Amino acid sequence: QSVASTQSTPSTQDRADTQPILRTLQPEAFWCIYLSKHEQKFLNWLKVQTPATSCHLKCLQILKALRDLGCKDCSREFSDQWNTILSSYNMKTALFHLLLKGPLEAWDEKFLMERLEDLVTFWRERLQKQELMHFFLGNKNVPDFLTVPRKIKEAAPVNLLAGFDAVVLDMVSFQLLNTWDSAHVIMKLNPHKHWLRKH
Repeated sequence: QSVASTQSTPSTQDRADTQPILRTLQPEAFWCIYLSKHEQKFLNWLKVQTPATSCHLKCLQILKALRDLGCKDCSREFSDQWNTILSSYNMKTALFHLLLKGPLEAWDEKFLMERLEDLVTFWRERLQKQELMHFFLGNKNVPDFLTVPRKIKEAAPVNLLAGFDAVVLDMVSFQLLNTWDSAHVIMKLNPHKHWLRKH
């Protein structure tokens, strides 16, 4: 199924719901828009396009588990920043960007460890560059079938890591790599389903 074949026109209700928000928001507040309907549409499309045994949601679940484990012994101040930077929303955003790069057939469950490695690597690159762009706002690569309002797609791109100190982002990158290096050994020795239940 091609992207072109799934295109549709925004409904009158979609436009009515979105326009009052767009009129009242300043450009710097665009990232606060909650685009759950479009996120769900993208996830539904992925369910069709990826292999039946796709591991993309499992990767997100495991990465969240790594986040929760990775900062147990850190200071309260760093833990707060760690959890904010690696928030569930930011993790989902990173996964969406990686999935959009394709190929989607590479997300078969038999490639779970490789895709997890890719996701951790993607996060390290984003942290080192101090840049994780919002998936919808100002992203002209968003598939047309998601029918994201034009004003949102043409908005100024929003960096979700803006405002965080570079030193903190480097520390998060270092801690994430250490957590992954420890955890992936355990995961290779144990079935990932059992690993998820234990943690």
